Amino acid sequence: AGGAFGFRDQLQDVMALAYCAPELMRQQIMLSAAHQFMEGDVQHWWHPPYRGVRTRITDDLLFLPFVTADYIEKTNDWSILDEVIGLLEDEPLKPDEHDRYSIPQVSEEKTSIYDHCIRAIEKAMEFGSHGLPLMGGGDWNDGMDNVGIKGKGESVWLGWFLYTVLNRFIPICEGKGDSERANRYYTTAVELLNSIEQYAWDGGWYRRAYFDDGTPLGSEENEECRIDSISQSWAVISGGGRLERVKAAMRAVKHYLVDEEVGLVKLLSPPFDKSNLEPGYIKGYLPGVRENGGQYTHAAVWTVMAFARLGDGNQAHKLFNLINPINHAKSHLDVSIYKVEPYVMSADVYTVPPHTGRGGWTWYTGSAGWMYQVGLSEILGFKKKGDKLIINPCIPEDWPGFKITYRLGNTQYKIEVKNPQKVQNGVLSVTLDEEMLDELLIPLKDDGKEHHIIVIMGTEQ
Repeated sequence: AGGAFGFRDQLQDVMALAYCAPELMRQQIMLSAAHQFMEGDVQHWWHPPYRGVRTRITDDLLFLPFVTADYIEKTNDWSILDEVIGLLEDEPLKPDEHDRYSIPQVSEEKTSIYDHCIRAIEKAMEFGSHGLPLMGGGDWNDGMDNVGIKGKGESVWLGWFLYTVLNRFIPICEGKGDSERANRYYTTAVELLNSIEQYAWDGGWYRRAYFDDGTPLGSEENEECRIDSISQSWAVISGGGRLERVKAAMRAVKHYLVDEEVGLVKLLSPPFDKSNLEPGYIKGYLPGVRENGGQYTHAAVWTVMAFARLGDGNQAHKLFNLINPINHAKSHLDVSIYKVEPYVMSADVYTVPPHTGRGGWTWYTGSAGWMYQVGLSEILGFKKKGDKLIINPCIPEDWPGFKITYRLGNTQYKIEVKNPQKVQNGVLSVTLDEEMLDELLIPLKDDGKEHHIIVIMGTEQ
């Protein structure tokens, strides 16, 4: 409301800038850290400098360590962890307070970005009766603000996300000489994964959450919201889900949530409407609109990412095209249905007549940054790790190959990928300036020259 900055939103956006403007990613991490309370939670959004809202939303804070770990991996700039940033001080939310809009004090205490990240992780490690993280006042889906508001409801998706953050931060803890914490995070990650597999598997896909009273959400036994996409996609993205289960879960996503005819990927199905479930303000949206069973594009991009991580280049590319806005404007009829700009990502697309296929909330969504990342890093397989480059594509089998030009400072890398065996994934060989490399890691150096990389896809015959 009124042009506020979102904590998790802008952090996710800057991940797309890691290759072209990493300094902006670094700045955003530091800016976001300054909006963390001493207890580890953060302002959900703020008007500069510090007027903002404190909430019980449980995923916001974890995006600080998540994006910081991503920054370090891509840039090898560990110095960010030593930057010293202030904290906010305010009265904690009272038991009956769901959120509070206020101007907190800036504490005299300042601490390192590393400590900011640790405070966030420690705050997030609050678990319920099934060993899953507490959902609080929402866990990425702000509209599910009633599922765990009494302090007992648990989130399966947040379990996958916390598992991801713990695993990405363990090597950072080790690098800082914080081995005791690294060991504790490893133990927590293992226990969390066991809890998810024991209590969140529904038989054909992963559940979404548990209400405060223990009622499951995103389960076959639910009349509404029987399946939710993000629990399935993050089972893959986190690398934690059992292979046979994640394959079944993504088959369920394809069956229940992908609508190829209209060209969209639903967030959940069926939408909330008349059942006794009271998940929160999500139920205030009409069925099929926004988070309530519409395409929430942010989540749809994660679905594309999950299929790419599974090595299914055909499906990943098909869904990438499906949600690409330009493909919603190929004819006058398409334009009259979609009704919004075809050159920006739309936050959501409606799935209910008479507005089926209509876009909403353009110029607003964090899905644009994720769409860029998924296209570049997951489908084309372009990933930078410090001063090394990996090209490991996951493409449709009918692609003969593709070319990328990457500029590093004053140096150009001309990259050509060839797919003679018509495979969806797998790399046979990599050459740099006609020299065969022993591994997929390609050394990068800004020496002002032009370099040529050739990647041959395929599998050993």
